[in-house]
Amino acid sequence: MGEVAAELLYGMPAMPLSWPGPDGIGGGGGGAEAAGGCGALLAELRQLWGEIGKSREERERTVRELEMECMRVYRRKVDEATAERASLHQSLAAGEAEIAALTAALGADSSPQLKVNKWTMSLNDRVSAATNLLEELRAMKAERSKQFTAIRSEIDKISTEISGRSYGYDNSPRASEFDEHDLTIRRLNEYRARLSSLQKEKSDRLHRVLEHVTEVHSLCDVLGEDFIAIVNEVHPGLHETADPGKPTSISDSTLASLSQVVAMLTSEKTKRAAMLREAVVPLVELWDLMDLPEEERRSFRKATAVLRPAREEALSSGVLSIATIKKTEEEVERLTRLKAGRMKELVLKRRLELESICRSMHVEPDTSTVPEKSIALIDSGLVNPSELMASIDEQIAKAKEEQQSRKEIMDKINKWLLACEEEKWLEEYNLDENRFNTGRIARLNLKRAEKARLIINKIPAMIDNLMSRTLVWETERNKPFLFDGARLVAVLEEHKQARLRQEEERRRLREQKKLRTLFSEKEAMPHLKRPGSSFGRATEPCNMSRKRVDAAPPSVRSSSGSSGSSGGGAADPFRPRSSAAAGSGAGHCGEFFRSGGARRLSAAAPFNYVAVSKGGGGGGGGLSSSMMS
Repeated sequence: MGEVAAELLYGMPAMPLSWPGPDGIGGGGGGAEAAGGCGALLAELRQLWGEIGKSREERERTVRELEMECMRVYRRKVDEATAERASLHQSLAAGEAEIAALTAALGADSSPQLKVNKWTMSLNDRVSAATNLLEELRAMKAERSKQFTAIRSEIDKISTEISGRSYGYDNSPRASEFDEHDLTIRRLNEYRARLSSLQKEKSDRLHRVLEHVTEVHSLCDVLGEDFIAIVNEVHPGLHETADPGKPTSISDSTLASLSQVVAMLTSEKTKRAAMLREAVVPLVELWDLMDLPEEERRSFRKATAVLRPAREEALSSGVLSIATIKKTEEEVERLTRLKAGRMKELVLKRRLELESICRSMHVEPDTSTVPEKSIALIDSGLVNPSELMASIDEQIAKAKEEQQSRKEIMDKINKWLLACEEEKWLEEYNLDENRFNTGRIARLNLKRAEKARLIINKIPAMIDNLMSRTLVWETERNKPFLFDGARLVAVLEEHKQARLRQEEERRRLREQKKLRTLFSEKEAMPHLKRPGSSFGRATEPCNMSRKRVDAAPPSVRSSSGSSGSSGGGAADPFRPRSSAAAGSGAGHCGEFFRSGGARRLSAAAPFNYVAVSKGGGGGGGGLSSSMMS
């Protein structure tokens, strides 16, 4: 038995019990207090047993029971402490394992590490440190998992849109499962790269879808088809009236369907454009043939755009609709019926156009389609009016082509005729006795006369240039250049020779004028009288010369007088020398063309120089022979 049992049985003094201290090795103040409390209780129990009269056997049995009960209490405490230590070890091991798993999942580079010293730290401190680290790692895992979930959700959403599977429109899609044991930054970057690639593919597909939808809308607008009905057959979310919450379909099937719709509408557009073109071509021909006013053409102007392939994409709305094509065909039928009753008027109008073009070129039009003959052919039914119109149109086309080739020469002819007009005006101006009067009109006429003289001096160069250009034209086309029925080169050559004859006549008249002036001065000289016997001898030559002049035939004197008047020297002493370029015949070249004289050019000269030459020549010759004698 123990000390307690001996003290209870035999009254021996109780030894102080030794209680383990806080460190479990030695006793302390708490043990002494506990021993003192137990001693008092033992003393009280011994006293009670003595009063009761307990036997030794009973006392020993009771003591053994007390010792067994104490052992059970100690064992229970030891077991509890052992269990607590085991639990702490287990918790620490579990925490360290979870820490290792989270560190491996999050990546060792981005995870905090557990730093403990198991030799200096108690189990509770180590478990507390592991618990704090574990909470931090769990928070990091939750945040990383949230990022993975968001990215994976977006990847699944875009993948579903691309694949065309049903995804739902509740804006909270459930992300597919991902590996929670790999939450590293590397794995997260891979998901981000995949998401970026899918987003780019989605953007490209969306751009292609919008291009197809825009093209379908444009084609439907031109063809007059229902855009919404056609697009709904492909996908309901492709037009503006669709549910705004639904994403635009970008799947392969949608793109393929849109491509098929675009191809179908493009083919239909080509077919209808050909149909409309077949209707518009005769419509435009009838417009030009019948010369319809713009008011009747305006309603079909948009349809004529189909005749310009370069601007086919700019067709207006509904221009290729079935209704527009049908309306155009009906208009062609109406104009065709109307054309039959207006063919005579149209033929005459085309003939007048041909005559106008030929008149501007100063040539005769083709006589095979004269109005009288054309109307007679139409009335007799011997010729189709359309064929007659085609013949006149062909003549008009040839006339326009020749008009274009003659344009340069015609411009030179007009300049030449204007110069001739100025020459005629200058001739009339020089004959005006009041041309030197003061006044604004006189000053303007004087300026015009100076300009006219400059222009007249260029006439020979104009003629030479016009002749050379005309000869080149005739060589290129192997036919003569006719002007009012006469060959222009012959007219120009005749005019050139006439100007040469005129210049020769002017030169001869100037010589005659000089001789008349000299004769008049000699005749008007006074008789010089000298003193002495030499007076009679000095006057004899004068008398002889006077007799010689008086002895001249009257025809010579009259001829010289008429020649002087025709030259204009005595009649108009103030006439400038340059006015000789505007003689009596040279200014009538323009009047010659307008009066139709060019057609008679080969039969007679255009200028009345023959009479002048004969009269002036006779007088000049007589005067010259008289002076020489």
